[in-house]
Amino acid sequence: MGADVKKRFDITNEQGQTMTEFALVLPILVVFLFGIIQFGIAFNNYVTITDAARAGARKAAVSRESGDPVGDCQAAVQAATDNLDMTQPGAGIACTYDPSMTPGTQVQVTVNYPYSINLFGIPITSGTLTSVMKEKLE
Repeated sequence: MGADVKKRFDITNEQGQTMTEFALVLPILVVFLFGIIQFGIAFNNYVTITDAARAGARKAAVSRESGDPVGDCQAAVQAATDNLDMTQPGAGIACTYDPSMTPGTQVQVTVNYPYSINLFGIPITSGTLTSVMKEKLE
């Protein structure tokens, strides 16, 4: 055998080792990357509903004299969640006033939105994101 052939079949030859290691690690890295993306989407949805609850609570706090304060509150939340589908099952908006509606009493706005983290069509976890904001009536 020539020196080239002997070198090619030598057990200590490391040619191709990098490609083999990459092929073994790549699926793990891809799953990890898509998991981060899915978590980022769920976190973005949570930040959106938190901001929407804050906007709704502020609108509710200053709409005490309005003809429909609950409707104004819900409209403010809907406007702030324009990039989310609030019509899907599990999504909801609740504006709760103290029955006396006197200045200084609290209004509470609760926004619920469902989430699901899927990796390649396999559901990993799901549930409901909830954000609650309280504001004093003015």
